[in-house]
Order: sequence, then structure tokens, then C-alpha cells
Amino acid sequence: MPAIVRAREAVVPKADSVMQRARTVLVLLSMLAALIVVVAGGAYVMHLDGIVREKFEGKRWAIPARVYARPLVLQAGLPVAPTAVREELALLNYRPVAGAPTPGTYEFQGNTLYLHSRGFAFSDKREQPQLLRLRFSGERIGELASTQPGQGGAVRLEPLAIGGIYPSHNEDRILIQLKEAPPHLVEALLATEDQRFYSHVGISLRGILRAFLVNASAGSVVQGGSTLTQQLVKNFYLTDERSLRRKVNEALMALLLEWHYEKDEILETYLNEVNLGQQGNHSVNGFGLAAQYYFGQPLSELSLPQVALLVGMVKGPSYYNPRRQPARALERRNLVLDNLYREGRISRPERDAAMQLPLGVLERPMAATNLYPDFLDLVRRQLRDSYQAEDLSSQGLKIFTTLDPRAQNAAEAALDSTIARLRKQGRSLDKLEGVVLAADLRNGELRALLGGTGTFTGYNRSIDASRQVGSLLKPAIYLTALSSGQYTWMSPLDDGPVEVVSDAGKVWQPQNYDQQSHGVVPLRTALANSYNQAAVRLGMTVGLPAVINTLRQLGVEGDMKPYPSLLLGALNQTPMDVLQLYQVMLSGVRAPLQSIREVVDAKGNALQRFDGERRQVIDPADAYVLHYGLQQVMRQGTGASAYQRLPAAMVLAGKTGTTNDLRDSWFAGAAGDLLAVVWLGRDDNKPTGLSGGSGALPVWTDLMVRLQPAAAAPAMPPSVAWEWLDADTGRLSNETCSGGVQVPVSAKGRPQEMTACAAGGVPAFIDSVVDGVMNLFRRQ
Repeated sequence: MPAIVRAREAVVPKADSVMQRARTVLVLLSMLAALIVVVAGGAYVMHLDGIVREKFEGKRWAIPARVYARPLVLQAGLPVAPTAVREELALLNYRPVAGAPTPGTYEFQGNTLYLHSRGFAFSDKREQPQLLRLRFSGERIGELASTQPGQGGAVRLEPLAIGGIYPSHNEDRILIQLKEAPPHLVEALLATEDQRFYSHVGISLRGILRAFLVNASAGSVVQGGSTLTQQLVKNFYLTDERSLRRKVNEALMALLLEWHYEKDEILETYLNEVNLGQQGNHSVNGFGLAAQYYFGQPLSELSLPQVALLVGMVKGPSYYNPRRQPARALERRNLVLDNLYREGRISRPERDAAMQLPLGVLERPMAATNLYPDFLDLVRRQLRDSYQAEDLSSQGLKIFTTLDPRAQNAAEAALDSTIARLRKQGRSLDKLEGVVLAADLRNGELRALLGGTGTFTGYNRSIDASRQVGSLLKPAIYLTALSSGQYTWMSPLDDGPVEVVSDAGKVWQPQNYDQQSHGVVPLRTALANSYNQAAVRLGMTVGLPAVINTLRQLGVEGDMKPYPSLLLGALNQTPMDVLQLYQVMLSGVRAPLQSIREVVDAKGNALQRFDGERRQVIDPADAYVLHYGLQQVMRQGTGASAYQRLPAAMVLAGKTGTTNDLRDSWFAGAAGDLLAVVWLGRDDNKPTGLSGGSGALPVWTDLMVRLQPAAAAPAMPPSVAWEWLDADTGRLSNETCSGGVQVPVSAKGRPQEMTACAAGGVPAFIDSVVDGVMNLFRRQ
């Protein structure tokens, strides 16, 4: 064999050996790479699995605290008028249906109301849905009967949800269980969005292929092949990014979700998670909240076309928004109805009848918004002392407040209509603002709070605006005098010119509003007409320290200098301060003003009850006598115009307030147990030209006209008696004597002297002449 051939043969085995080793290395590297990919892929899948399980098995949502108004209590004998119940049912979106066959419906038949309540879980008791029969006797519930035994004669309607305290991402939802879904909801959802939901494993290969072909032709991700499970994954875990990586994650997480959890659990979560709209910066999530937002009804009460509308919006809540795009929404709803028909879930007549109905959405959203932001602002402030902000926005707490929706709506209407009328009268009123507060006189529960007109900006004048109160302080002077036992309402008081000289020698000469002096008048007349000169003279007589002590007793805080100008209201107070002042002054009992009754956790357990301590701070006799004097303000004084619109049988007690240069217009007063304070003015403190009687009083009167509260006189304490007193001298008289006036007098304030007529020794006409001559000398 030639040497060259042997050399080639020697080289070939070596080359083959190198190639074989290279192949082996390549195979090993490939296996290693595959192992790395498998391990990394497995680790990545395990990472995704951890994400899926952690959120799905943990706290799935940050549930905002939901804030409720007070529930309307229905009980035989309560003073609740049929009009009040009708208004409440309208607020709760009850529907008039013959026979009231289902929850959320009612029917009036003359003075009888058939009402099918929805029920509600309170902390102390669950009110069951029930059919009620109420028979009204005038302005009272005369009789109440129920299909539920053992009601004890009283039923609470569900409270109106007035807002929420939202988490930082501004999501809101009302959680529901799958069994609470109305008929056809799940059927419509599956027929329209995912017909193979109960058979696929979380992804649809057919849908993915279709989406791939569409996206490939478009050159970008424009369509997904999403099942309901994938949609849930996208909403629950991922962002709206359109990329291949996100779609892969979505598919893997959908498979994992289906691996770990039952179909019904996934579907229930979807029903609570899907986005169905936007209200301001709050997203509307889940069908439970959407039912309230669009229809003002619980999800369980929705009809077939209403369900179809919500299901249709799943594809694009903004694009199919029924309020902004009603034509699109109607077309989409009808498509859902047709899908139900094609799937054999409804008949052709049912489909056709449903297609003919209007969308029926509310013009004003009933959820995902704060209906009364001024009141809710106070609720938040009162909760800050007891709860962390995160707990309020994520733990699903229920805040039961004292707000009366009828009173709040009436306050808004009264203020808006009066200010709109006043703003037309001149440039000084074009920036006029106002506040209305209403509370229960007995327990201090706030019924309404309005901190200004227009959109709430965060500046709550009812709490933050400190203004001079003017004549609103005068009743404290008269209370000081009456409680001393030295005065009655018929005690004579000089309303002539008065001068007060300060320690520095400066002379102060206050004048009456009408720039006139009125001579000697009874205390009752001086207060009723808000005479400044008489009030200053009386205040200086009883002493400024005594008046300040009375104000402290009434709850007025802050620095009160013993300056004579204090007697005419040279003191800054907020409207809330004034409401508390008059709550004490008109009842004699200090009941701290409360906006919250109870806080309940997500399981229905009561966490905290807000029961303010009530304290008797004024002698009941003095409070009753003062109340009478404030009634005279309304009968014959600066508040008398209220009776032009209100029944004479109503017992009204209140006081007007006007500050220097007509900058502030005030009125504070009560009709029975309903106390309200009104302030009108400008934020820049410029004059408005309005007195208390021409500005604030008309708002207060309009509020009472709208509410028509039961307004009876307060109960008279045993230590008070109605005595006949002489109008000129204040001495004891009787009903046969000329000039005799019957007024309430406390035992300690009963005069010791009698008129000659009352003593029985002088005829009435002679006694009258003698008293007239004596009064003539007094005035000189």
C-alpha cells in the first residue's frame, strides 16, 4: 500500500472521531438547553401559579366602606305620612306594580299601601323580604300587617346607599354569590361571550387560531381569542398591554386557574370582577354594582332586557354606554337577546317583547358616586379618630349614618331655589352662598347637611366657615335673666337709647335695626322684635360675666371677652356650632351632634355604636320658658313671615340673626323636634343686603314646607305654670283684669306683687288707669 494511502486512512478515523465527539457535545448541550428551558419554564409556571393562587385564595378585592342613610321605620302609630313613604320608595327605586308581587314593588289603594320589601341584613337583625299592608290614618300609620310572623309591629326598609370610601385605585363593587344571579344572567353571558365555558380548559384553541390569523393580517395584536377565564385573568392579574408575552401569560394563567378551581367559582369571581362602566374616577366593577348604577335596583330584581343590556356591555362598557350611546347599547342588548333565543333559552315571543322595551336606565346614577358629598365629608372626619384610612377603603365596612334622604333633598331644593331667586336681584348677591343644617332636637342626630351650592369642592362651609352670629346670641341674654328668677316675659324693659362707656372712656351707642327706639316694652316683645338697645341694657344689667357663663353652659367654646359688643353677637361660630347651641337652648339637654349611628364589619358584626352622652345642662323649667319666648319670635316678631306658608297649628320656635353691614343672614329654629340652621353670605365677607328675615328665614321656611314635620309644643315641666301677668308692670294679674297676658312662668320667677285688680280691691278700669299713669312716669 502506498504511503500516501496509509496516511489518508490514518487521518479519516481521527476526523470521524472529532465529528462524533462534536455531535455528542451538541446533543449534550441541546439536552442541557432543553433542561434549562424546562426548568426555567417550570419555574416560571410555578411563579405564575403562585400569583394565581395567592390572590384567588386570599383577599381578592379591596372593598370600599359603603355608607348608608338611616332606614325608614314603619310601625303602627308612628307619625309617617303617605307622601313621606311614597318619596322614600322613589329614592329606593321601588316600582309601582299592581299587587306588589315581588320585592321592590308597591301599590297604593286609597289610604292603604301594599309594599313588598327587599329585606336587609342589619347588625342586630336581618329584615326578611315581606309583603306589608299599611293603612294610614291621616298623617300616621294606623295599622301595619306583614306576611312575616313575629315582626313586633315594626319593619325597617333597607337604607339608601349614599356613597362609599374608596381605595386608592378607585374600584367599587357589590359582591354577589352565583346563586343570587337573576334568571338568564349566566345563560346570556355564556351565550354571548363563551359558549364552551363549561367544556374548555381555560383557553379556546379555535379562538386563539382565529385571533392569530386576524392579528397576523393586521400586523399587530388587535383581537384576542379570550374565554371568560382569560378575561378574568386579564382583569384580575394583568394589564391592558397588547403583546405576545402578555397573551402567553394570560393563556398559562387561565390554564392554571382552571386546574385549581371549579368552574362555578371562576364564574362567580368573573361576575364580581368584570368592568361595566366608569363614574368619574370610580370604576364600576361587577354585575351587582352595575345593577344599582344603571337601574337603581338589586341585581336579583333585574328583568330580562335589563340583564341583556349589562351582558352586552361586557364587550365594551364605554363603547356601549347606554347613557351616552343609547343606539349602540340598544343594538347590542338585542343581539344578546337574540343569542338567548338561538340557544333555546327564551322563546321567540319573549325575545320580541323584550326587544321592544326601552333601555330604562336611570338618568342619575345611584351607585359608584357619592350622592351627598357634603354630608359624607363630615362622616369621614368623624371616622378619622377611630379607623385607619386603609381599613375604611378596603375592609368592606358598612357605615350607617343618621342622614334622612328626604330632609337632605328638601334642604338642597330649598337652598337652591331661594338663592337662585336672590341672585337675580343684584350684583351684591351674584356670589351668594349658603348652608343648611338639620338635626333631631332630642338626640342630636344630623338629618341633613349642605355646605354650599353647586359642586362640592372640599370646602365645607357648614363645618369650616366661622362667621359672626349677630342676634342669634340674644336668647342667651334672656335665658340668663329668666333663670335668675328676677324676670318673666312680662317684665318691663327699656328700649330707649343706651350708652356703654369702656374702661378707656370710649362710648358705644348701639342702635336698633329700624333706627327707632320703642320705649318700655315687655321682655317678650324685645326678644320677638330683636331690639338691640333693650338686649344691651338687659345684658349689662344681669352682667356680662353671667351671660358668658350661660354661653359656656350652652356649649359655646373659644375666647369670649367681656366686651359689650358680645351682647349683639360679636362672636364667630360655624353653622355647626350654632346648630349645637340651639339644640341645647331649645331642649335644655346637650346631645352631641352625630352623623354616624353604627359601623359594621363585612360579616355584619357591629364594631362601634355612636351613642352620644345626653346631659341636662339647663333647668327644664328655664328651657321651657325660653322656648315660649322663641315661639313669640315666630308668632309676632322677626320670624312671623314663616306662618304665611306654614299652618298656624304648627309650633315654631326660632331666631333671626343679622350682622353688621348685612354681611351675614342667619336663622336658627325648630318645628317640633326638627331643628334647622340656615346661613347665607359671601365667602369674601362683603355685604349682601340681606337680614336674617329676608335671606335665611325663607330658606328655613321652604324646608319646613317641603317636610311638614309634626310640630307640637314641648312637654311642660311640673315647676312651670301658666300665669296671668300684667303687660305693663309684669305683676300678677288674672284673666278678668285689663292688660292681663297669660305666659309660662317658672316657680322661682313667679312675681310676688299683684296688680290692684288681681288683688280684688280696685275695679279693672281704675287699675288700668293707675298702671297707665305709672308707665307714663317711667318713660320720662
